Amino acid sequence: MVKRSQNRKTLASLAAELGVSRTTVSNAYNHPDQLAPATRRRILAAASAHGYSGPDPTARNLRTRRAGSVGVLLTEHLSYAFEDMASVDFLAGMAEASAGARTTLTLIPAGPDTAGDSNEPMRLIGGAAVDGFVVYSVAAGDAYLEAVTRRGLPVVICDQPTDAGLPFVGIDDYAAIAPAAQALVDAGHRRIAILTIRLQHARTDGFVPYSQLAHADMHVQRARVLGALEVFSRAGIDPESVPVMARHINEPANARAAASLLIDAHPDITAVLCTTDSMALGVIAEAAERGLRVPEDLSVTGFDGIAPALNIGLSTVIQPNKAKGAAAGHLLAQLIDDALDDTPQHSTNHGAVLSSTRRLLPTRFSPGASVSAPRAQ
Repeated sequence: MVKRSQNRKTLASLAAELGVSRTTVSNAYNHPDQLAPATRRRILAAASAHGYSGPDPTARNLRTRRAGSVGVLLTEHLSYAFEDMASVDFLAGMAEASAGARTTLTLIPAGPDTAGDSNEPMRLIGGAAVDGFVVYSVAAGDAYLEAVTRRGLPVVICDQPTDAGLPFVGIDDYAAIAPAAQALVDAGHRRIAILTIRLQHARTDGFVPYSQLAHADMHVQRARVLGALEVFSRAGIDPESVPVMARHINEPANARAAASLLIDAHPDITAVLCTTDSMALGVIAEAAERGLRVPEDLSVTGFDGIAPALNIGLSTVIQPNKAKGAAAGHLLAQLIDDALDDTPQHSTNHGAVLSSTRRLLPTRFSPGASVSAPRAQ
């Protein structure tokens, strides 16, 4: 092992041995299209024989002023990124945006409960070796978002907060929920409940008074709830009479538990509007457990358009989660490229890009088969 270590080559020594320039050796790894195939094969064969794995990425990063990675800040547990289908689709879009760009994704999970050590956000964010950040759906005033902005790197907000004054990619959640709410109204429902994931940065589980909705700091869920209530109000339903149940963690067990509490507290409801498909699936599972038929006994709508929901015919709002991730990734890449341009013209234009870039993607309603006329009382 010692002998092998002593025989290992550096880029410079390998170039000298082969009688080529250091740039030629570097191109064999980083720009193979610039070399003749035979030359590249000869370099790689010699490198393998000497245990040389390629140019030092640290040195390359110093030279190019790039880390070669972008950070994705999630205020959820890391497992959420791989279990929640909407998040999976979003990250697939981010990965698609970075394909061919020699850029990796660094997931930075802050967790859903971010109170505690005030120094932790700066430690976690400050230690991330990235060229910029996509902040994926965090509360207004979140400490990790503040830590991200203090890094001084390019930032794109996805979904929320909507008023951070930073480049933004998302949808119009207030308008997007309207067709789902209208479908329930048009079917004749008047006793409707709403099931939502967290409305507040601080942990709150249970029924949310109408008076608190306008002040909720999770903009996406707030907009969806208020957008639905606006539709109900136009149909003559008193918004204050609509039960709104919130769950801080968006996972199947929580959705089932929330649905159970909702039905027990309001057995007269004939429909549940959910602000995520995962919540809607929980309602459907709980209804089945109780012998309630969907939609004959209980109509249910969702939001997201994830495959498991569409496969069972859930009536839901389909948002372009993958396209949203791709749009955020491409926008961040543009901002990173711009940030490396030190010309005076760039300095003048960059501020305008930061303050004006706001991209809203379209949504559509899938009628599905989970809404019908209310059961006879």
